[in-house]
Amino acid sequence: MHVTLVKITVKAESVDAFIAATRANHEASIREPGNRRFDVLQDASEPCAFVLYEAYASASDATAHKETAHYAAWRDAVAEMMAKPRQGIPYVGLFPRD
Repeated sequence: MHVTLVKITVKAESVDAFIAATRANHEASIREPGNRRFDVLQDASEPCAFVLYEAYASASDATAHKETAHYAAWRDAVAEMMAKPRQGIPYVGLFPRD
C-alpha cells in the first residue's frame, strides 16, 4: 500500500473555506479506483494545522489521483489559503494488507 501524509498549515481566516474545499476532494477521492483511505485530520490544539492521510493500493493509483479533475480543483482552490507550502511525506503501508 502506498501512503502519503500531507501536512498542511492554512491561514486562520481560511480554515472554513479550506475544510469545505477539502471535503469535496475527499468525497471524490474515496471513489477512485485503488483508494483505500482518504482521511482529513485537523489538529485538536492548532485549528490551522491539518494532515491528509491518503492510502492507495499502489504508487500508480496515488499518481492517478493527482491527475483527476477534483484534485486539480482542490489544489487550485486552496493554493492561496496556505500559510506555508504543504508537505507530502510518502510511506509504505505494511498493515493492514489487502
